[in-house]
Amino acid sequence: MSDALVIIPTYNEKENIEAIIKTVFEQEKSFDILVVDDNSPDGTATIVDTLIPKFPDRLFIEKRKGKNGLGTAYIHGFKWALARKYEYIIEMDADFSHNPKDLVRLYNACHKEGGDVSVGSRYVNNQVNVVNWDIKRLLLSYFASKYVRIITRIPVFDTTAGFVCWKRNVLETIQLDKIKFIGYAFQIEMKFKAWKHGFNIKEVSVVFTDRDLGASKMSGNIVSEALFGVIKMRLKGLPK
Repeated sequence: MSDALVIIPTYNEKENIEAIIKTVFEQEKSFDILVVDDNSPDGTATIVDTLIPKFPDRLFIEKRKGKNGLGTAYIHGFKWALARKYEYIIEMDADFSHNPKDLVRLYNACHKEGGDVSVGSRYVNNQVNVVNWDIKRLLLSYFASKYVRIITRIPVFDTTAGFVCWKRNVLETIQLDKIKFIGYAFQIEMKFKAWKHGFNIKEVSVVFTDRDLGASKMSGNIVSEALFGVIKMRLKGLPK
């Protein structure tokens, strides 16, 4: 058993799931993987099931009955990890937008460099490291992160990033059952709560590459939740 677990939420990722699992397992650092699948009709979970015997005690799957949102999938995975002995828990997309080669860098930022949380950041020091996004989506993401930084005053450039390593004690301190948001605002809320608790958040510069296969899960509701949710978050201060 590794000391680090990579959580990969999935919904209709049959084109990517086998490749991303095998690539994570090829890294120089040993990581375990938990796939949290939201009843994908394309058979994503079945593909994972066929791989589990090839990676015993390293690959796991939790199957949920419905499509209930990214945030609830991660919280399900966090609780699964905390029920076991993992010291580092990493969020990662299934579609290769997050490069598996950066997993070790995120891990080391917490394991060796003093971070309690490490964020794979597209916008460190306002530099943009995004490949294959159209200009409209890029500007929306970039200015959304700046907007969140201004409203909440959190000292993180990429507040909406979904490539994140958490030390166990951070997730134990944050009251996961009180997390309010389920879309991209979930990523903001988690970082905000960690910062409010005084944890050290380190940003690791990564290149984000848009998916080649499968469909994006971005929607207008997700964006509006993030934009308006942060105002409520700032006003309420999200009590611990």
